[in-house]
Parts: sequence; C-alpha cells; structure tokens
Amino acid sequence: MTASTQRALLGCIADDFTGATDLANMLVRGGMRTVQTIGVPGQGEGIEADAIVVALKSRTIPAAEAVAQSLAALDWLRAQGCRQFVFKYCSTFDSTDAGNIGPVTDALLDALADGDEASAFTIACPAFPENGRTIFRGHLFVGDALLNESGMENHPLTPMRDANLVRVLQRQTQSKVGLVRYDAVARGVNAVRESFDALRNDGVRMAIADAVCDADLYVLGEACADLTLITGGSGIALGLPGNFRRAGLLQSHDNAAQLPRVEGLSAVLAGSASKATNAQVAAWRETRPAFRVDPLAAARGEAVVEQALAFAQTHLDKAEPMLIYATATPDEVKAVQNQLGVDRAGHLVEATLASIARGLHERGVRKFVVAGGETSGAVVQALNVRSLRIGAQIDPGVPATATTGAQPLALALKSGNFGTTDFFEKALRHLNGGAQ
Repeated sequence: MTASTQRALLGCIADDFTGATDLANMLVRGGMRTVQTIGVPGQGEGIEADAIVVALKSRTIPAAEAVAQSLAALDWLRAQGCRQFVFKYCSTFDSTDAGNIGPVTDALLDALADGDEASAFTIACPAFPENGRTIFRGHLFVGDALLNESGMENHPLTPMRDANLVRVLQRQTQSKVGLVRYDAVARGVNAVRESFDALRNDGVRMAIADAVCDADLYVLGEACADLTLITGGSGIALGLPGNFRRAGLLQSHDNAAQLPRVEGLSAVLAGSASKATNAQVAAWRETRPAFRVDPLAAARGEAVVEQALAFAQTHLDKAEPMLIYATATPDEVKAVQNQLGVDRAGHLVEATLASIARGLHERGVRKFVVAGGETSGAVVQALNVRSLRIGAQIDPGVPATATTGAQPLALALKSGNFGTTDFFEKALRHLNGGAQ
C-alpha cells in the first residue's frame, strides 16, 4: 500500500470478512473503486480508493471487544478523509441479546457526534432482496419465511428466534429504537426524510428501515445522504455511490472491478454449517474429491491437518481442485458442541482449516474458494492477507477478490448462507478466468 493520492469518500466497518467483501461488491457495482483491508491498517498506511472496507472479526466476540475494534477502525477511516461511514453486519441480523449490533452502533454514533442531529441518528437495514432478505413492518423475512423459521433459529453461535428487528435491537441498546415503515419508503426520498425527522423528534436514535426490493434500498440510500453513519447489510450500499456522484465527488470507473490474473493451483475450504453450504458441499461431493475434517478427531490430537494435506497432495499432483470441509448438519454441530463446548468447537474448526490453508499455500495453491464468515476470517489471517481488491460478482453477495502486492492470491470468500448449489464450481471457473 502506498500513500493515498485521492482521499476516500466512504469508510466502512464490517463485522466479518465475507460480509466485508459482500459490501465491497455492492460499491464496486456502483462504480466505486473499493479496497478491503483485513483488520485495521497501521496509522501510517494509506490507500487510494473511493471506498475502503475494514474487515473485522467482531460479530461473535464480547461486545466490549467489538466496540474497541470498531472504534479503532473508525479512527483510521477518519484519518483517510472519509466523509460518511457504514457499519455492516449480516443480512440475517446475526447477534445475541448482548450485542453486538446495538453496542457498536451506540459507540460509533457517540464517536461521530458533533452536535448536529445527523450524527445522532441512524438507520438499521439488513435487507438484501437479491438474496431473499426483506423487511416489512420491522420483521425480517428470509425468502417466504420469517427469520425465526428460516433455519437461523438453529445457528450455533447466534440463534435468531425473533423476526421483529425492532425488538431484537432494542434488547441490545439503551437508545430508543424505532421503525421507518414501508408506507414512507414507498412514497419516496422526501417521505423517508420526513420519517427520520419525526423519529428524531420522538427521541429515536436507531430505526429499523423496511425494504422489500432493490428500489427501496435506492430510496433509503438517497435519503441517508446527510447521515454521518448508516448501518445495515450490504444492500444498503446500493444507493450510496449515487449520492457522491450527485454531489460531484465521484466519477464512475468502468474498470472498478478489474483484477490481476492469478496463476496457480485451486482449492475449496468450507466451514459453514448453513443450509446453503451443506447443499453446496453435497453437490460437489457427487462428482469431485472431498475430505471431511472431523473436529472430534482434531480434539483427540489426531493428525487431521496432515491427513487433509496428504489427501490434497494426491489431487494437486494432477492439478485437480478438491474440497476440504468441516460443514455438518445442525444436529451434528450440536453433538460436537455438547462434547467440546460451543466456543472450543468453533475455534477448533477455524484453527484446523487455517492450518490446512497454510499447507495448501505452501504446496502451490493460489486460488481459494472459502465458505463461511468465521472460516474466511481464519483463512485470510492464516495466509497473512492484509488487503483485497474487489472484482466482479460471482453470485449475489459474493465477488471475486485478489490480494494486493506483487504475488497476488485469488479469493472467493462466501458467507455461509449465500450462493447457488453449484457455487464452488462456478467460483473456481471465475477465479480461473473462465465463464461466470
């Protein structure tokens, strides 16, 4: 990274690594040259980009730690000259009653407060209609199901058992939480801004915003032009580039998604236990080689990493991509958690897949497809990735990326719930420069 010759316009803080690439993907599609950093860069480091996304691994850590990391990211982004800020979390609002969405939002609002009411109010909108996440009357739907009936109620770390996001967020904050109803969104930008004013006057500091289609997100994005902080899923970014363009601050870049070509071998790693990733693993295994990581075997001290790498080598010798996965059904995950504990089970899977990723890199793998937010975070840290250029979309919410530097890696970092059943095959074709 070199000293910046152009000050960034938009600074974003994401609470996991795949969510960061998802958000960056939206900004690139809007013509913003976007760089994603892995963690907070050093204070002397600068980046030339229109938008910068700082990827943290803060979704499921203690709230106080998430707040501290998010404030450090905010300080660095402010030093880059950013004019507006986004706090990005999952489109299924992954959190617990202790946080971390509410506490981090409170802390960011406090840090940005400068006496004007724009800095004392924000929206919370995780809607991502392209992937079936919509909000109506404050209730989050995943496809046709309410959040608490979508499978998310079985999430091993953040089980979501209430679809009413006003209630969910209110349990996480002392700030008053309100709702920007669909009635206002459907009437357009001015009606939404009037709703903001009414909510502020009623003492509301955070408001869940309804959205059922992309057009609603463009309305919300334009209505948020004067807000210092916006929070939500990646979809909320759809309307933000246009604000900077209308203000004469941004020129569209036709090559915003251009990435360098990367040579080398390929592999797929999967740690997510989501329905989507389970289906993707099953589809791959029908025709392609795969090795299952057993966390209980790893806990017993068995040489799981070495076994996985030996399996991989037989296929790398033939330049044949393979899948190494710890993905399991909810019942299998619960059985492991009952034996090891929730935290130990999760950390063990992440550490094992991270060690396997390092071994694959040593054996010549330069193109990685990774499924799962926590898994992606562990893998990019293991590979010492510091920043990513964001390329074209592979599937909704999942872009191709390439590391910065003289010897880039090509990465597709996928949130567990995202992607079509054939995503692994599709992503490898994309990273190899083939048809999408």
